Amino acid sequence: MTSSEKNPKVDFFFNKAEKWKDEFEKLRGILLGCKLTEELKWGVPCYTFHSGNVVLIHGFKEYCAILFVKGSLLPDPQGILVQQTKNVQAARQIRFTNVQEIAEMETTITNYIYDAIEVESSGKAVDYKKNTDFDIPEEFQIKLDELPGLKTAFAALTPGRQRQYITHFTEPKQSKTRTARVEKYTPFILNGKGLSD
Repeated sequence: MTSSEKNPKVDFFFNKAEKWKDEFEKLRGILLGCKLTEELKWGVPCYTFHSGNVVLIHGFKEYCAILFVKGSLLPDPQGILVQQTKNVQAARQIRFTNVQEIAEMETTITNYIYDAIEVESSGKAVDYKKNTDFDIPEEFQIKLDELPGLKTAFAALTPGRQRQYITHFTEPKQSKTRTARVEKYTPFILNGKGLSD
């Protein structure tokens, strides 16, 4: 089987990489070998099958990873898929810390990629939780009870924006940090803005 073509628009990501350069190149080769189309989305390499997003390449401080967009639907016989945080519903990562690890796992990685292509081809969709299924942090609930206008403004936001706020407010371990975030973003919510608007 021949490989897919490298996309020149994605080259800059690989060229600018300082950390994980060899690991990224190895992962790129594996992904292109699986006949996926290489695109640049969200500033990172994204590999698609018939326009459906299948896998992304990510680099972090402690590790690099391939991220399966519908990873929660994949079989995981090796037990290697990682859910980044408890609020991530669909995506799952396989993490690496060196190029040798990737080389040793190449067959396994390829099998997981083909499983991901199969999931994408089947049209299966992730059953996302509704916003009502998420726990609203106490610090935000207090503010909602204090300001009736905030409750109305929050309800008027799109479900995606509501989810972003709930996730952002829930992330910190300390209550004072959660409270500070709620205080900071209350005006945004009142103005009908999302977290990143």
